[in-house]
Amino acid sequence: MRIAVPYEDGRIFRHFGRTQQFKIYDTDDSTVLHAEVMGTDGVSHEALAVVLAGNGVDVLICGGLGDGAMSALQEAGIRVVSGASGDADAAVAAFLDGSLRSEGVNCSHDEDDAEESRGCSDDKSCGCDGCSDEDSCGCGGCSGEDSCGCGDDCESGCCGSCGHYEPDFDGPNIGKTVRVHYEGTLDDGTCFDSSYERNEPLSFVCGSGRMIHGFDKAVALMHAGDVINIHLTPEEAYGEADPAAIITMPIANLPGSEEIGIGEHVYLSAPDGQSFPVTVVAKDETNITFDANHELAGKALNFKIELLDVE
Repeated sequence: MRIAVPYEDGRIFRHFGRTQQFKIYDTDDSTVLHAEVMGTDGVSHEALAVVLAGNGVDVLICGGLGDGAMSALQEAGIRVVSGASGDADAAVAAFLDGSLRSEGVNCSHDEDDAEESRGCSDDKSCGCDGCSDEDSCGCGGCSGEDSCGCGDDCESGCCGSCGHYEPDFDGPNIGKTVRVHYEGTLDDGTCFDSSYERNEPLSFVCGSGRMIHGFDKAVALMHAGDVINIHLTPEEAYGEADPAAIITMPIANLPGSEEIGIGEHVYLSAPDGQSFPVTVVAKDETNITFDANHELAGKALNFKIELLDVE
């Protein structure tokens, strides 16, 4: 049995349709025999079902996904286990031993709250209806490999997955597939991610808009074998935290929200049916507050980057 998990930094990436890579597990139905990370090559949303089916995937373990993606996966004969979160390896182990349960919460809310929560901050405008995390377009219109749903004019590069993205930096590695090891730390020395610890190098197409800007820009100028250390301001990383992405709503309007607690990662559903990830940051007897900002928004980041090879 082959299992796929939307993957980022050792964890389940919370939005299936915008994942940049999957971790693929080959199993004997009870034990993982082999695992590797596979890039999506810019494919998004429903088209990902075709990619997974073409790679022989039997089961998808994921967080949130829309109705269109669910239908495409089911038509491809792929079993979906949604609502998972946290460590990817642990989720697969739980699935194999029969203990994994769907715990995701899809909350419906009115259109005004949806658009507020998905709005771009002023310094990271994407030119479409709204972005919910990183540099990816949260407009929910990505229905195929060459379409990002932003309209015909996508010169701002809001979606790394569409063919119109143009990086604002130069380097010999742009357009090439690179493989890197890296360690990310905060200014206080806290390590928030390390490919060295997982022994899993990261592969991506440099300059495609799929990585945070400062990281991508640095790799564009490196040569195979180089090891560098960089410091990124929030603007070069995940941006400043956007106050408009903090949403407080009545618990009575969100069936299922009674059971979730502060610190949990869940999903809200936008009017177009697409789900986007949020974190519960406050809750009382009547209201619940969500934060749709990336957890590293507003933080300066430090990276040690080792470029292993360039294709």
